[in-house]
Amino acid sequence: MSEQAWSVLGAVLQVGVVVVGAPLLIGLMRQVRARLEGRAGAGLGQPWRDLRKQLRKEPIAPDGATVVFTAAPFVVLSSLLLIASAAPFVATTSPLDGVVDLYAVVSLLLLGSVVLALAGLDTGSAFGGMGSSRAVTIAALAEPTLLVAGFALAVRVGSSNLARIVEHGQQAPASVLSPATLLAAVALWIVVVAEAGRLPVDNPSTHLELTMIHEATILEYAGRDLAIIELGSAIRLAVLLGLWGSLFVPWGVATTAGPAALALGSLVLVVKVGVLGAVLAAAEVFMAKWRLFRVPELLAGSFLFGVLAVSSSFFLA
Repeated sequence: MSEQAWSVLGAVLQVGVVVVGAPLLIGLMRQVRARLEGRAGAGLGQPWRDLRKQLRKEPIAPDGATVVFTAAPFVVLSSLLLIASAAPFVATTSPLDGVVDLYAVVSLLLLGSVVLALAGLDTGSAFGGMGSSRAVTIAALAEPTLLVAGFALAVRVGSSNLARIVEHGQQAPASVLSPATLLAAVALWIVVVAEAGRLPVDNPSTHLELTMIHEATILEYAGRDLAIIELGSAIRLAVLLGLWGSLFVPWGVATTAGPAALALGSLVLVVKVGVLGAVLAAAEVFMAKWRLFRVPELLAGSFLFGVLAVSSSFFLA
């Protein structure tokens, strides 16, 4: 089999690992929290069982909803699947090399956030409008940090291509421990928490009207559409953790297309994302959700870390 064929297979493998593993990641994080809180937990496979139950139900749209409400789940899922197929999770050799650009990935993430916010507004409900305004506020504060922190990593490589950044980290291990990289890692970790809707920014398990953000925008969805959105949310978390792991712990990502390299890259990806998810879940046990007006302070701090990372990449090169 040619190298081009193996690279296509690697992209398909990435999508399969992310789609199958994302709900299991949610189950793992819930199980970690349950154990630390002294509960038995529902098991790793419970998110998949919930999705299967929702897929059997009929989707329902509220009166007055337009095509924006109906199409939003598919747009969100499609944008995330495109990132999952192109980003350097399992291997840096991808037939979609142009999409692996930092700015393209950020744009696709923002597309999902904006479309879901528009869907929340499209219902005309008070909860949908409230959740959409909060979600857009967080996205407007988090996306610039993602760009700035990514730019700090791209400066030393001379390219904003994520695959090249990962390869540079493997070839120059000392750069991973440089001040610019460490500052960017802190900034991007805060962005991961905010973009994925985790504590202390958002509580994914709450339905209290005063604290809902993501849950408020999808409150009107049911059945198949709700299952697609929930799967998209799980994939979004897995993609964000996978990006963080690939950029700051780049070892294990295959730089050549081949069966052994792809198998090792898949295993390393599962381990990285699983460990990061478990760490995030364990930290949430000791956190409470912050008031909405305190969230900009946290994101402003992450943006400051990103700016410091860019400055360090220039002055401490």
